[in-house]
Amino acid sequence: MKLRLLVMNGQCSLQQEDQGQWRNSKVEKARGVKPGIYNIYTANPADKTKAHSGIILYADKTTVYQQVGKGLYITHERADFAKLPVTGETKSISYSAEGKAVVSEAALVQKQTRKI
Repeated sequence: MKLRLLVMNGQCSLQQEDQGQWRNSKVEKARGVKPGIYNIYTANPADKTKAHSGIILYADKTTVYQQVGKGLYITHERADFAKLPVTGETKSISYSAEGKAVVSEAALVQKQTRKI
C-alpha cells in the first residue's frame, strides 16, 4: 500500500493509492510540517547503529516517519519510543544498546553559500 502526505493550507492529508487514484484516509493539522507532497511509501527502516536527524512528519499506530533529506524518509518503530516525538519538530533519533529510541534536539548545521 502506497502512502503519502499532502500538506497545504495548514492541513496534513494522509493519502492512500487506490487503483491509481490517491484517496484521503485522514486529515489533521499540519503542526509545523512545511507545505509539500511527501512520498512516505519510499521510506526505509532506520539503521539502529546510526543517528538520524530531520523533521518528524507523521506517526501512526505502528510507525514514526522522519524526513532526513530532500526526498529521503526513514521509519522508526513506534514501540521503540518511551515518549513520541512531536510532529513538525526537527529531532535527532539514535538508539540505545537495548534498541530503544533516544530523541534529542538536532544540531544546527550552518551551510556556507556564495552569491554571484
